[in-house]
Amino acid sequence: MKNIYIPSFLFIFLASTTLAGTVNLPKTGQTNCYDTLGTEISCAGTGQDGEIQAGVAWPEPRFTDNGDDTMTDNLTGLMWTKNANFPNGTKAWEAALSYCNNLNLRGYSDWRLPNVNELESLVNSAERDPSAWLNSQGFTNVQADYYWSSTTNANDTAYAWIVAMWSGSVGTVVKSSYNGCVWPVRAGQGGSFDNSVISLPKTGKTQNE
Repeated sequence: MKNIYIPSFLFIFLASTTLAGTVNLPKTGQTNCYDTLGTEISCAGTGQDGEIQAGVAWPEPRFTDNGDDTMTDNLTGLMWTKNANFPNGTKAWEAALSYCNNLNLRGYSDWRLPNVNELESLVNSAERDPSAWLNSQGFTNVQADYYWSSTTNANDTAYAWIVAMWSGSVGTVVKSSYNGCVWPVRAGQGGSFDNSVISLPKTGKTQNE
C-alpha cells in the first residue's frame, strides 16, 4: 500500500527498569515456536516467546460486553466501542481525531483515538488474523485493515502510527494522504476500572504534531 512504512522490528511496550511501581507487561498470547522458515517446532530450549511466555496472564474472559454498544478489556481497563468500524468507513487522521474527541456515546463524552500502545494491546500474537479473533471475542466489524492511532511518528512528524489488524503489524503512514479505520476508546490508563490487570505505559509523546 502506498506511503506505508512497516519497520522490521518495533518494541511497542517500552520496558522499564525493575523498580517498585513499574509497568507489568502483558503476555503476547503466543504459545507456539517456529524455525527461521516458519515451521512449527518444539519450544523446549528455544528461548522464544512461545516458550518463555513472559508477562502478566490474560484474565478470563479477556473482554466483557457491557450491553450498551461498548466492550471493556479486562486486561487493560480500556473501554472500546463494540463496533470497531466506527463510524462505517475510513477517515483521514485529523478527521479521525476530531470524530473521536467529539463522540458522545452511551453517556460518555471522553472518547478519543487510541494511542499506538493501546491499539497494539488488542493484538493476539497467537492468531494469524487478529481482526477475526477480535470479532470472535464479541466485537463487531473489526476490519482486516489499518487502524489509526493518535501517535505521531517522531522520526517524521508528517506520519502517524497505525496497526494492521489483519496481521498485528505496526507501521506508519502519511497523515494527509491516507484514510484509515477508526476505533474510539476511553478510560483505562491508571486503574479506571477496578478489574483491570495492567496499566499500559505512555508512548512518551508530549507535543502535538
